[in-house]
Amino acid sequence: MKYIHCFAASLLLMIAMSCHNKGENKEMAALPAPQETNSGNNSYLADSTASPQKPGQKNKQVPDDKEPAATHADWDKKIIKNATLQLEVKEGNNFYALLREKVKNLGGYIAQEEQTETAYKIENTLVIKVPVDQFDNALVQLSEKAEKVHERKISSQDVTTEFVDTRSRMESKKQVRLRYLDLLKQARNMEEILQVQSEINGIQEEIESAAGRVEYLGHAAAYSTINLTYFQVLNASAADNSTPSYGKRILLSFKEGGAWLSELFIGLVTIWPLLLAVAGGIVFYKRFRRRS
Repeated sequence: MKYIHCFAASLLLMIAMSCHNKGENKEMAALPAPQETNSGNNSYLADSTASPQKPGQKNKQVPDDKEPAATHADWDKKIIKNATLQLEVKEGNNFYALLREKVKNLGGYIAQEEQTETAYKIENTLVIKVPVDQFDNALVQLSEKAEKVHERKISSQDVTTEFVDTRSRMESKKQVRLRYLDLLKQARNMEEILQVQSEINGIQEEIESAAGRVEYLGHAAAYSTINLTYFQVLNASAADNSTPSYGKRILLSFKEGGAWLSELFIGLVTIWPLLLAVAGGIVFYKRFRRRS
């Protein structure tokens, strides 16, 4: 009987322990599972000490210290483009009218213009400025109505490094000028004021020179230059011949000989006092010799 009571007590104790374990498992199951985070997507676990988030407020992205922020350098390409065109046209006036219209439509302008005329041809020389993005289009359009293209040259110069360096030096000089202005306020006598003012004037000249260079490079890179020369033949038989014929060379020789003789005569006339003195000396010498 004693053994039966002990067995019953042990059974009741095991039942009570199993019920307690089931209750703990249910409480653990009721708790929310922790969310997995991916460090590669810059996601972070919520900090228990963080302040509560207001409704509608967005989470702020905290940058990763291991990945530095990208810096966007001011490195726009500055390329100066130049072209030289020599065209032969059929009608100069019509070509010029079309030329002005095309340049205007391209957003450019004519910076310089010159015209010369000979018996052989009438020639126009222009300096045209067009936006750099219209440079290739301008070369195509300007050559469309030409009878013949005698010359076509294209060159480019990358001045990006010079542009950035010059502007950086200009900004540095401005900072130096500000420091000198502070020193000018602290000057105690006229000698210190004049010395600091002289340094400020020198720095200001360097700043203005750098600013002018930056402005020139920016404009030269924004507007390309086209040196255009077009001509219309007026009289083909009047063309200059670099190798004249044999008869023409003889005629030129006679002309050159006559010119040389005329120059010699003019030279002798110029030294007539000397010739007169020589003639007098000869006459005196002959008389003196006869007497002796």
